[in-house]
Amino acid sequence: MPAPDAIAFVRAALPPAPARVLEIGAGDGALAQVLRRAGYDVTAIDPRGEGDVLPVPLLELEAEPFDAAVAMTSLHHVEPLADSLAHLAELLRPGARLLVDEYDVGALDERAAAWWIAHAGGHEKTPAEFVAHMRDHIHTVAHVREQLAPWFDVSEPVPGAYLYRHKIGWQHRDEEEAKIAAGELPATGSRFIAVRR
Repeated sequence: MPAPDAIAFVRAALPPAPARVLEIGAGDGALAQVLRRAGYDVTAIDPRGEGDVLPVPLLELEAEPFDAAVAMTSLHHVEPLADSLAHLAELLRPGARLLVDEYDVGALDERAAAWWIAHAGGHEKTPAEFVAHMRDHIHTVAHVREQLAPWFDVSEPVPGAYLYRHKIGWQHRDEEEAKIAAGELPATGSRFIAVRR
């Protein structure tokens, strides 16, 4: 299940139900189910989709226009990014919002990596290796925003905690947020809204 604050972010920014909503990188479909219960007409996609989640990459989706789209920690993995976002622009009506909740690997540093490794247990990489590994295979928020810019008006990102959501658990959220507030860790989460022109 997505974080309650992530669900609140999405619900607050979506148009009223029964709007047509595309969820990109829907995983197990938990958010899609929350939105369906709220009355939204949701199409959930993920290349590894099962059940109610269509097993299709964004670039290959064929559908009628959507009123909004949601991408919860998924755009950093989308390939090819530029072509996929151009296709997304075609799938959204003018004025439609894209709600993005992301892992900002560009903000990740060795302090954050060391904190995450200490809580993850059994991790073989050093903090420097972990940072290099993550930056090597996922897109930064800055890059995603740059690739959205030709078709969308993109808001400034709001930074926040993310690492607790990456396989180590909710019990570490308060600690991560406190360390971010104290300047001991960078905020590696990022939320923003992009509006289709």
